[in-house]
Amino acid sequence: QVQLVESGGGLVQPGGSLRLSCVASGFTFSLYHMSWYRQAPGKERELVASIGGAGGMTNYADSVKGRFTISRDNPENTAYLQMDSLKPEDTAVYYCNAVHYVQRNTVYWGQGTQVTVSL
Repeated sequence: QVQLVESGGGLVQPGGSLRLSCVASGFTFSLYHMSWYRQAPGKERELVASIGGAGGMTNYADSVKGRFTISRDNPENTAYLQMDSLKPEDTAVYYCNAVHYVQRNTVYWGQGTQVTVSL
């Protein structure tokens, strides 16, 4: 059974930090590109960051460059999103996403974790 389980969300003040985790099971983790998306109320889901299977290639949305860092631990089947210098506009539900590096139509999603940046 394929699962992506996110954790680490919560309420944080502007300027604070959070670390999201995404634990994968039921598939060969290292064969999948991993990404984090987010969706704010009334807005479309957007790509935040992505990382290749070996962890060497990363990509970030302009809005989070220099503040967020994506990483992965293949032996632990876990992807991370370190979020620093958080802003109120980072408030959203954050979703973990896995895409097979060859079979691009093989896609898995997590259930999401809420991040709220507010005083």
